[in-house]
Amino acid sequence: MTTTAPPTAPLACRPPLHRHWLRSGWVMTASGWSANQFSALLGAYHSDLGLTAATTTALFGIYVLGLIPGLLLGGPAADRRGRRPVVFVALVVSALATVLLMAGSAATGLLWPGRFLTGIGAGALLSAGSAWIKELSSPPYDTVATGGAAARRSGLFLSAGFATGGLVAALIAQWAPAPMITAYLPHLVLSVAAALLAARAPETACPGGRLAPSGHLATTLTTVSDGPAPAGERSAASEGPAGEWTTAPVRPMPERALASHGPTTAPSTAPGTAFRRLVAPVAPWVFVAPSIALATLPGLVDARLTGWQTAYAGIVTAVTPGTGLLVAPLARRLAARHRIATAVAGLAAVILGLLLAAFAVARVRPDAALLASAVLGAGYGLCVAYGLTEVAALAPPDRLARLTARFWALCYLGFCTPYAITLLSGPFAPATVLLAAVLPAAATLMLIVLRGARPTA
Repeated sequence: MTTTAPPTAPLACRPPLHRHWLRSGWVMTASGWSANQFSALLGAYHSDLGLTAATTTALFGIYVLGLIPGLLLGGPAADRRGRRPVVFVALVVSALATVLLMAGSAATGLLWPGRFLTGIGAGALLSAGSAWIKELSSPPYDTVATGGAAARRSGLFLSAGFATGGLVAALIAQWAPAPMITAYLPHLVLSVAAALLAARAPETACPGGRLAPSGHLATTLTTVSDGPAPAGERSAASEGPAGEWTTAPVRPMPERALASHGPTTAPSTAPGTAFRRLVAPVAPWVFVAPSIALATLPGLVDARLTGWQTAYAGIVTAVTPGTGLLVAPLARRLAARHRIATAVAGLAAVILGLLLAAFAVARVRPDAALLASAVLGAGYGLCVAYGLTEVAALAPPDRLARLTARFWALCYLGFCTPYAITLLSGPFAPATVLLAAVLPAAATLMLIVLRGARPTA
């Protein structure tokens, strides 16, 4: 339905442009930092504390066991109670987890609950933080953000945490005293800073899942049409450019929203259908790629790097998500060309990265492994941008955090991949296992191409 808005309001009556999303974004950085600070220390735990490769890989993976309930509980809680309360609780849990990891240098048994709580805190931060950034990147809080801006912002903040968390922890562990303690101190500082910044960001969800009202523009949005707009239409329209609300007709729904909200499909069921068909298959590959780069490759190619293994692991943990940051402009251009173009490019990068990783492991080439990590990081960046953009377009406002949590839960299943590779590396050569991983990645790519070529049922 297309309607004409009332005359433009005087400039003095328009709400000022705020950048509250910058304040909420740091909780995503804290989440990424908490996850990756441990990854860079896997080699140090193996060499200094005598933990086996299977144990360190299991500690890497147990994070997922905490993260999935953190996501699945944190998302609905953020919709019911609001974004800010969930974020604050999650930051406290995340800081407590870091303290347990610090104590784990003296009592290794504490590493297990430390990693588990890290997952719970990170999961709640991801679900609540992604929804918060999405809403603060939309009117009335941000009236100039273009379509997909929220997904890009979430991905950038998260990737920044992944990249810097691992690198800083590795550099501290390589040269600072008491590395298993001091390497975790920056995360505690970041958690406090993120909490202080988030306290200044407005709450966007009222109890019960309703969006919080905010000023003149919110009133305009609710009265501009002849009746209430469908949920998908509200979500799509919320990312329009400045002035569109008061000077032009309501913008048509974008292609991805049209595909999921056909004329005969109810908005309440269409988002779930589109999510299952086009988002869920891609989601696990978001973290299959970087988890292989971070937890598998360094230990298989660092035989020639005596004394520099931790520094090398830190470089890998910076390069992998760092490349994910660099491909953000490409993701934006691909999304403008076709709905699934970003997913196709991301999965293709994952396949290429796996092939390079298999070569690097077979030849024990740290330089080739670093290149493979960069390509896998590009696959991560493209896949996460695709998933977050789709979720933001599909979810009605009162279910945004829930659908976001489902997406991240599926993504983090990929963190179990290094443990599976470790188990399979007994009967098979690691390079062979990496080559075998190409097959499901290629199958997922073909599935998305086939499903993306026709409208969602």
